[in-house]
Amino acid sequence: MSVWLKSTSISNPNMGNQVLLGRKILSKPHFISSLRLEKRRADRSKIPLSLVLFYVGREENGELNLIQRLLISLVQKTRETDIKGWIDHDVIGLLLPGTDEKGTQTCVEKISSEKGERPYSIVTATYPDHLFQRLLCENEDSSDFFPLSLDEPEETHAIQFALKRVIDVAGSVVGIFLSSPLILLTAFTIKITSPGPVLFKQIRLGKRGARFSFYKFRSMVVGGDDQIHRDYVTNLIKGNLDKVNQGNEQKPFYKIKCDPRVTPVGRIIRKLSIDEIPQFFNVIKGEMSLVGPRPPLPYEIEEYDSWHLRRILEVKPGITGLWQVDGRSQTSFDDMVRLDLRYVQNWSLWLDLKILIKTLGAVVRSNGAV
Repeated sequence: MSVWLKSTSISNPNMGNQVLLGRKILSKPHFISSLRLEKRRADRSKIPLSLVLFYVGREENGELNLIQRLLISLVQKTRETDIKGWIDHDVIGLLLPGTDEKGTQTCVEKISSEKGERPYSIVTATYPDHLFQRLLCENEDSSDFFPLSLDEPEETHAIQFALKRVIDVAGSVVGIFLSSPLILLTAFTIKITSPGPVLFKQIRLGKRGARFSFYKFRSMVVGGDDQIHRDYVTNLIKGNLDKVNQGNEQKPFYKIKCDPRVTPVGRIIRKLSIDEIPQFFNVIKGEMSLVGPRPPLPYEIEEYDSWHLRRILEVKPGITGLWQVDGRSQTSFDDMVRLDLRYVQNWSLWLDLKILIKTLGAVVRSNGAV
């Protein structure tokens, strides 16, 4: 059985007379750090990475001896490169780099080859084999999907992230208030010039793949075929830049310039980025942030390499981000992802403020907008 688990925050058990195994069995923080490192290595190399969790249980009698026997078995029957560590006081983790599901089952059988009933339960997971399947399953809530919440922000940043949320809500409320005349004018203009709703709602993927309704002012005709965008996205993500470049070699432009689905009013509100204003409501609802990676469509994820997924694992998506101010339409998809990852790795409130200021300048100049 393969499952993905939420992280726990229970302290490591007292090692007691297991000191001899101490150098082989990592504490929970060190095990999670190793897991995070191996996960990113798997992203780059595309080599499978498997995780086994042993649930020993909470039996009063013989529990210590059971744990000792399991630890000794793990040390003796696994490779030196395999990583062993505590997940909880009665849960032990085994990390198997370069091991697929079949190899994981073989390893588990080897460890559990003793005669008699197995006195513990086991769950296994292989990354990234199940990642795409679960992420793309529209009938499942994937918010609990990612293993052990590896990409949760550090506790030391808790205050900063709380402040970020306050700034998001306050900024969105102010943004809606200041743009209310423009909101009314845009809604009225869309309604009288094109049949259909004023708002366009679309399913996007947020932090850790959580699905949400993404809002924009409608800039296209109702019922337009999305195959144009699907083909564009596929070529962009796959690196077929010659097929999507609508500029030249010296000044590339990776965006659809003449989309027949866009209405005359739509071209104006897109050029001025007015169509993005309704996303303030996504921010207030907690689905997005003012600053962060742009949320992808489900069919975009189908084309992702595993390392691309990191752009939506670690933070909420945003209305604006490094891509909008430092790259936008002249940036390849891989470089866009690198910008998103750079934002995640270097995040601070000050960085958010700088991006917001740069965004205002980019909107005024209409850089890269069509």
